[in-house]
Amino acid sequence: MFKEAIFHRSKNEFAYAYDEKTLHLRIRTKKNDVDQVHAIHGDSYDFKNKEWQYSLSEMTKSGSDDLFDYWFVAIKPEYRRLRYGFQLRKDNETLIYTEKGFFDHIPTDDTAYFFCFPFMNWIDLFKAPSWVKNTVWYQIFPDRFANGNENNDPEGTVAWGQEEPTTTNFFGGDFEGIINHIDYLVDLGITGIYMCPIFKAYSNHKYDTIDYMEIDPQFGNKETFRKLVETCHNKGIKVMLDAVFNHSGYYFPAFQDVKKSGVNSKYKDWFHIREFPLKADPIPTYDTFGFVESMPKLNTENPQVKDYLLKVGRYWVEEFNIDGWRLDVANEIDHQFWRDFRKEVRSVKEDVYILGEIWHDSMPWLQGDQFDSVMNYPFTNGALRFFAKEDVKATDFVHMIEKVSHMYPKNVNEVMFNLLGSHDTPRVLTIAKEKRDKLKLLFTFQLTFTGTPCIYYGDEIGMTGEQDPGCRKCMEWDKEKQDLDMFKHVQKLLHLRKQYPLLANEGELKVIEANDQTNHVIYTKENEKERILIIINNSDQTLNITLPFDLENKTIKNLWTNSEFAAESTKIDLELKANKFAILFLIK
Repeated sequence: MFKEAIFHRSKNEFAYAYDEKTLHLRIRTKKNDVDQVHAIHGDSYDFKNKEWQYSLSEMTKSGSDDLFDYWFVAIKPEYRRLRYGFQLRKDNETLIYTEKGFFDHIPTDDTAYFFCFPFMNWIDLFKAPSWVKNTVWYQIFPDRFANGNENNDPEGTVAWGQEEPTTTNFFGGDFEGIINHIDYLVDLGITGIYMCPIFKAYSNHKYDTIDYMEIDPQFGNKETFRKLVETCHNKGIKVMLDAVFNHSGYYFPAFQDVKKSGVNSKYKDWFHIREFPLKADPIPTYDTFGFVESMPKLNTENPQVKDYLLKVGRYWVEEFNIDGWRLDVANEIDHQFWRDFRKEVRSVKEDVYILGEIWHDSMPWLQGDQFDSVMNYPFTNGALRFFAKEDVKATDFVHMIEKVSHMYPKNVNEVMFNLLGSHDTPRVLTIAKEKRDKLKLLFTFQLTFTGTPCIYYGDEIGMTGEQDPGCRKCMEWDKEKQDLDMFKHVQKLLHLRKQYPLLANEGELKVIEANDQTNHVIYTKENEKERILIIINNSDQTLNITLPFDLENKTIKNLWTNSEFAAESTKIDLELKANKFAILFLIK
């Protein structure tokens, strides 16, 4: 066995409390290098005749990527504490792996050899709101969704959809427009909306905040917003707002005071200023988002700034009963701020969902003291490369997805924010070169994957658009210009996801097959009683695919066609046309 590839640490995604009684353990080994793994485990203080008492529990291979296999076991420690190691076997070779290294036998004279999970303290348990696991989000760019009240349109507002979007034009989208189309979202199957910033700002995107405590007048007022939240809640829809705490806007009063008074400004320490007087060229003399001079970075370690922003987080939950915060550029703000932010908003409403915008591995933010989830762009990247860009084959795609699945603990994965596109990316149909069958496959994969999915407004009706600002077109409300077949496709998937919780988060996802020659993938969602088999043909050919289980004398229901058939032999072949899929329900 290749010892250098064997890895475990008693923290993060490798050892964590899943719930109040269950500890999850993972270990990584070189791909196809180990035949069997057992967890060696026992209580830290359980000795008889000076020998440590232990048990062996077989681990299952939970997945593989291009380099590694991952093994998993769930254990219920009797006294909420555990010492443990691993027994690995290949052919006639056996290795014992512990925190102190490798042994050829299980040492029992002392538990100090072994990895330690000292105690399952309830306060340390990762606790995301339970409702998120069953939520399907819909992202709205407020200026571009619907104009319900032309009286609050900004000066120079363009008639709806009559121009291509630019970085500076306005189309008049507002709260009343969203309220007027709530039934559209209900009909689609949406149970949560995430809105880009709604606070007073200069731009059309509102990521350059002027006043965090005020609604931008182009969207309406606080009473209209209250009506929007109440309308959503009455329809079973949660509401999540977007907070930009990393930076303010250029016209934020504190920054304007620094511009005016320089080193004498009482707000000079609200920002990260390297040199006075402030200069924008060639690079700002103050820290910004990127090098954007109109977005000066806030000093969240400054007590006054921190107090102000924590009050913002609390205010919109307390006064308007919102259900979540999406946090912009979250990885550039200090961890202590986010710990205090979580305490502040959870003191008002204990099941507020906290979502960070982070595009990379985010384990430091997902340990139960800061965020519940992040925007899962590694998932996005893998899905787009396989289905839309078609620059990887099935095996590489599965490797990407397995890395995503093993990047975080299971209870984090269940609330991970899985998106295909957003206001920051080209429209997914555009990436797919307007191949609508590919977009259907993308939705099929997204809506049968573990986590909480998000649909970017208009993707469900086949809207197109290049990178910002092209991806921020006005929502198309003319049904003759909507792809109603795509709408029905998404609607049906959401109905099935609700009808069969296995398709969401009530079962384990396991990849069964990835075939590069035919470019198809097969995976299951299953629990102890039921199994759903998803087969996706991401090729331009009709395939005859052999189902990977012995199904003789079992009834199989095709959830997509609502047809049933009884298997009469052990080998069952399924014909799957080009760029099509099957969702088969099997009773174990």
